[in-house]
Amino acid sequence: MNAAPAPVLRIGNASGFYGDRFDALREMLTGGPLDVLTGDYLAELTMLILGRSRLKDPQKGYATTFLRQLEEGLGLAVERGVKIVANAGGLNPAGLADAVRQLADKAGVPVTVAHVEGDSLPVPDGFLTANAYLGGSGIAACLRAGADVVVTGRVTDAALVTGPAAAHFGWGPDDLDALAGAVVAGHVLECGTQATGGNHAFFGEHDPARLRRPGFPLAEIHADGSSVITKHDGTGGVVDLSTVTAQLLYETGGARYAGPDVTARLDTVRLTPAGPDRVRIDGVRGEAPPPTLKAGLTRLGGWRNEVVFVLTGLDIEAKAALVKDQFADALERGGTRPPAEVRWELSRTDHADADTEERASALLRLVVRDRDADAVGRAVSGAAIELALGSYPGFHVTAPPGKGAPYGVFEARPVPAVEVEHIAVLPDGTREVIEPLAHTRELAEVEEPPLPDPYPSATPARRAPLGLIAGARSGDKGGDANVGVWVRDDDAWRWLAHELSVQRFKELLPETADLAVVRHALPNLRALNFTVHGLLGEGVAAQARFDPQAKALGEWLRSRWLPIPVALLEGIDAPEVTV
Repeated sequence: MNAAPAPVLRIGNASGFYGDRFDALREMLTGGPLDVLTGDYLAELTMLILGRSRLKDPQKGYATTFLRQLEEGLGLAVERGVKIVANAGGLNPAGLADAVRQLADKAGVPVTVAHVEGDSLPVPDGFLTANAYLGGSGIAACLRAGADVVVTGRVTDAALVTGPAAAHFGWGPDDLDALAGAVVAGHVLECGTQATGGNHAFFGEHDPARLRRPGFPLAEIHADGSSVITKHDGTGGVVDLSTVTAQLLYETGGARYAGPDVTARLDTVRLTPAGPDRVRIDGVRGEAPPPTLKAGLTRLGGWRNEVVFVLTGLDIEAKAALVKDQFADALERGGTRPPAEVRWELSRTDHADADTEERASALLRLVVRDRDADAVGRAVSGAAIELALGSYPGFHVTAPPGKGAPYGVFEARPVPAVEVEHIAVLPDGTREVIEPLAHTRELAEVEEPPLPDPYPSATPARRAPLGLIAGARSGDKGGDANVGVWVRDDDAWRWLAHELSVQRFKELLPETADLAVVRHALPNLRALNFTVHGLLGEGVAAQARFDPQAKALGEWLRSRWLPIPVALLEGIDAPEVTV
């Protein structure tokens, strides 16, 4: 008879992206007890990077950093009995699995290695990569077969947690609530230190020494899918209701958070303090997943170039107008057509009567894009640099103009799950096909939940930045941006839920005025989630926007002023501007 599983499964994270803190894997293995250590190395942009890497060397296409981390971490993991699960396989999980075996043999470390494949799809003409987002079932099969290390290709970020949890507790596809709880825990862990105080709106409330080097997060998963988010004792950072709420809202949309294993209902999530640096997540309800999987496709979209002009001192607007006019004239006289897209952005970073030259300067950014490399190359750089002695006073640029560089595009498409072959390649080489789920449910929006009674309108108000009482976390999904906004008490929620409408959101962020914006309310979290469709154009890799991943969009929103009830600002150092 098999022994009953341990009541708590401790799953840690050591990577939130390809390029994250290198020594995190070792720190997580040595910092405290763990059962499973995960690493998320893949993002939309990463697949494009790996695709270009594979063009140069067909044997690559995986995250080589992971191998270098294992050089010092693999022996530690075996010594401590920690399983390692990572999606570092990228476009070549079989190749990475072989490389891990070779590394283990060379180091004399006895490990069993398995991998998950099947996410790779036929690549349409004109594209570089095409991959479906798989769930955690293949990972679970590998672990049940005794694997010490499991590497995957494109799986959902949460699958790195649902797979080990399902293997440990014996969950099946119908254990929807438990799986949904693990999905939520996985979503909190996936971006590493963003759950432990990194990139956090209220960072100023904490001792800077604690935030200097945040520890990576871990989740204590229970058999019912509930969890406690925490970190190793003695590590930096903070885990509290606010840091966990922020990460829950990151890159999500409505109340239904769909994945291949389960659709998690974010409107059922309950967060409660569970001690210092401990937050409990429970109450999560799950529904059958949709019949389709998300597929991500990448392609080279064209070529881009960038020149940043420095404008110093007086007459900044006039200097900007002069160089823009001169640049357009130079392109016309050069006899070549202008690039398909020409964008100018003047950033007024200058200060009057500044005590340093840098503080007296503004930046004028030119970005050009075209499908033809020649249209953004010498024609653009030449036109820009030839102005050096005949333009505005003080002319200089931040870096010499170059010849341009290719940019990529990410597209998301649905693909029927039954058309994707999900395969777990077990340690002994057996290929176990993961059958599609028998029960699925078409994804649909939930009815808008009831909102609390409005905050009394007759109370005195003061114009102040929204961020004095509200946090925000923003990010990208393809060409769309997501902004999650939350407050930390019921009175502030009464005000926010009625004040921050879509119309008000567009007023505060004029860049979104002509775009489709969808608002979702999550009362359990005292939060609103906004999706801004099309803000990022062709996505992060296209780099069409100043902040191409919308990472700071939420902070821009928090910096905007609007009338806030004085009572909500009590105890906060707010400007004294009464309305």
